[in-house]
Amino acid sequence: MPKIELKTKINAPQTLVFDLSRSIDLHKISTAQTNETAIAGKTGGLLGLNEWVTWRAKHLGFYQTLTSKITEFESPNYFVDEMVKGAFKSFRHEHHFRRVDNITQMTDMFCFEAPFGIFGRLANGLFLTNYMKRLLSVRNQVIKDVAESNRWKEIIPKEV
Repeated sequence: MPKIELKTKINAPQTLVFDLSRSIDLHKISTAQTNETAIAGKTGGLLGLNEWVTWRAKHLGFYQTLTSKITEFESPNYFVDEMVKGAFKSFRHEHHFRRVDNITQMTDMFCFEAPFGIFGRLANGLFLTNYMKRLLSVRNQVIKDVAESNRWKEIIPKEV
């Protein structure tokens, strides 16, 4: 099972980075290259414990749907989203946040398993792991850019 770990240092408050990371609206912005759209479940705002969203996106030339659910949640330190239904055999995405030297360190731990047995394992080695790492890296850069500017005010609801 491939595991991707990414660490991103962000010059913004931990609570803000946590909220941006669970924002459906920011996720749409960060995945514009795949035309990702929330089509069912919670389709806007911030995801919380036991909430789910179904995404429709174009990956590797094909439109796909994927439903993920927040299965663990400890604000503003940690949350986990896991695939409920979709193209993967499974995936688990852990999001960790902590303050280090007055900077928020965001750590993603993404574990996934492709379907189709040996063919899925071949796809992992040939392209899928790198594809997912690039997708997560782009997402993290968008979170960083938005958090370190005033653009976050357009995304995070005022009641938060």
